[in-house]
Amino acid sequence: MTVVTIGPDGMPDPVGMWYLVNDAGEPVMRTYAKSQKARNLERDPRYSALVETGDTYNTLRGLQLSGVIELNRDPEVVLDIVEGLNDKYALAGGATIDRSLMADYASKQVAMTLHVDKVVSWDHRKL
Repeated sequence: MTVVTIGPDGMPDPVGMWYLVNDAGEPVMRTYAKSQKARNLERDPRYSALVETGDTYNTLRGLQLSGVIELNRDPEVVLDIVEGLNDKYALAGGATIDRSLMADYASKQVAMTLHVDKVVSWDHRKL
């Protein structure tokens, strides 16, 4: 997913992110608390995001999301996302992570919940 925040100069700041979908159907991810995107969101929580797939023009489809992002500094919430990303993307080769070893890492991160206010979709397979 490409997430676009608003940079300090007002310019869009797009970043590719790994994500999960929580039980409420909202995308969630994590980032370093000192990252530019986290700083952007602290100043202005609005975002837009793009998820797309397809290898040829007639197979392209995607979603454009927009709304606000909620930041959460709770290390346990961050670790839940880290575990989910590990499972989804096989980051540890299928092994489970040791949460106690990840505590320092999680303390430097923030969880991001994308609250979606608007969705635009397209599917070129229907053309």
